[in-house]
Amino acid sequence: MLELAGIIILGIIAQWAAWRLKLPAILPLILIGLFVGPISTLLSEDGTKWIEPLWNGEEGLFPGEGLYYFVSLAISIILFEGGLTLKRSEIRTIGPVITKLITIGSAVTFFLAGAAAYFIFGLSLKISFLFSALIIVTGPTVISPILRNIPLKKDVSSVLKWEGILIDPIGALVAVLVFEFISVGEGQQYTKTALIEFGKILLFGTTFGFTFAHGLAFAIKKKLIPHYLLNVVSLSVVLLVFVESDIFAHESGLLAVVVMGMVLGNMNLPNIKELLYFKESLSVLLISILFILLAANINMEDLYLLYRWETVALFAVVVFVVRPLGVFLSTYGSDLKMNERIFISWVGPRGIVAAGIASLFGSKLLLKGEPYAEYITPLVFMIVLGTVLLNATTARLFSKVIGVFLKKSDGILIIGASEVSRLIARYLQRNDRHVVLLDSNGNNVRLAQEQELEAIEANIYSDDITDNIELNHVGYLMALTGSSEINEYAISRFSKQFGENGSFRLISKREMDHPETISKEGLFSTTDDYINLTEVARKYPVIQEIAINSEEEYKELLQTLLDDQEMIPLFVKEKNGFIDIISSSAEAPPLKSFEGSKVIYLGKPMIGSLKKVEEE
Repeated sequence: MLELAGIIILGIIAQWAAWRLKLPAILPLILIGLFVGPISTLLSEDGTKWIEPLWNGEEGLFPGEGLYYFVSLAISIILFEGGLTLKRSEIRTIGPVITKLITIGSAVTFFLAGAAAYFIFGLSLKISFLFSALIIVTGPTVISPILRNIPLKKDVSSVLKWEGILIDPIGALVAVLVFEFISVGEGQQYTKTALIEFGKILLFGTTFGFTFAHGLAFAIKKKLIPHYLLNVVSLSVVLLVFVESDIFAHESGLLAVVVMGMVLGNMNLPNIKELLYFKESLSVLLISILFILLAANINMEDLYLLYRWETVALFAVVVFVVRPLGVFLSTYGSDLKMNERIFISWVGPRGIVAAGIASLFGSKLLLKGEPYAEYITPLVFMIVLGTVLLNATTARLFSKVIGVFLKKSDGILIIGASEVSRLIARYLQRNDRHVVLLDSNGNNVRLAQEQELEAIEANIYSDDITDNIELNHVGYLMALTGSSEINEYAISRFSKQFGENGSFRLISKREMDHPETISKEGLFSTTDDYINLTEVARKYPVIQEIAINSEEEYKELLQTLLDDQEMIPLFVKEKNGFIDIISSSAEAPPLKSFEGSKVIYLGKPMIGSLKKVEEE
């Protein structure tokens, strides 16, 4: 009991420390596991581990094959949660690069890393290519914490994020194929039998995943499951799919749960967010327990196997040769610049799936007496720890050295995706400003996406926003919801992360009645709150541009707009295209030059208006 409670407590402490230090959680988890496992044998009086999982013995926390079953089920839940987060609509612009990375990049890693393990480390061909299959995966749980505090272009962070999500099942599938080749036997039937097994894995994995996803979706839509049982029923279905698929085709369960998650994640289901939150919380707990157990299960004899120069050579080849070559071949002909491709090459930490499956397959092959099987788990753990340490300590500095670090984040995050928000966002987007709309209303998000705007469905009270690495380029924040409380909360919570260049919100009705109380974050004018803005947008869904030629004309025009209830000033645009937001302060935004500058406003046309820029 003490050991079980200790594992959970240590796991949550490691998660908290990782959050506090902005590190991937897998790093402190594995280090703690190694300390209470193999390293503790050097400290204890009788030479035993402080925590002994004892995978295949009759004593310990998981006697017999208990730990194997626990690890299998835990990884199935983790992979299902990863599949739920995959949205097809979010990878439109970088789809070809992602496709090549998970195909060409995976093939390069598989063949080159396998050859390196064979020639450098002297492993058998079978074990060498099982090792290379296992290190194909990266994983969002290790990449996200590394990139969270590095402002990058959206395309770069998106490539790394979606590679991590998609390559997990690819790497797991390749590892399963190699494992089947090793397991089915030698001789004339070897290749034929392995291919048949692989075909069964694909058939039953995809069939079970697709069928059960639609079955669960039907039950949710028809409200056959009460709300309070939704999460636990979904969990039980995931476990059922994993086990049943594995019965029909051994090792197909991982593929089945990934397919199920991907299908469900791309359906328009009620309560899908609640399901995702539940699975995220469960995954955090399982990961915390899992990796302390896996690391503690390693023995000192396994670590001594790596105490040789070939270990450093193999690590160097994987990091400095295999990963860059795979990335450069995959991004050839893309819009990514050379320094962006170099940065993607540098950031390739291996994660949870690699370590977990390595422990599963390594132990099974050891039981079968496969030569060199004892190297699988420690070698993969070495790659996981080494790449995470390397990237966690150098990624920010490396991004600055090669010039992908955004010194000024000029993306704009708009809280609220209502009709007027979409109107403003389309204008900004057509003027080469990257805009992201955020709303908890799924219908508003859908309408924005139909207008080819980038929109995210999220609750500003959750941690999803701050954890989204694709918003690292955002430097302006505009809160345009109809709730003054939400607008004020958005400014207070997100201004440091997303509003380094400016944080603004609509004024409230109270502030409009008492202009002296308006804060410096007030947006557009002292006489327009959400209701006024919405009414003008409904009557005149037009964004107008009007030229100015002098400072006097500039100030007079702004005053005219403020005095007219059917016109609301929004921005000023200089000749070079720079757009500045008009705030509720008395001072107009300064302009470098009045020549070619324009005032942008919402509402009815006036004499001198250049053109109608936006119409519904």
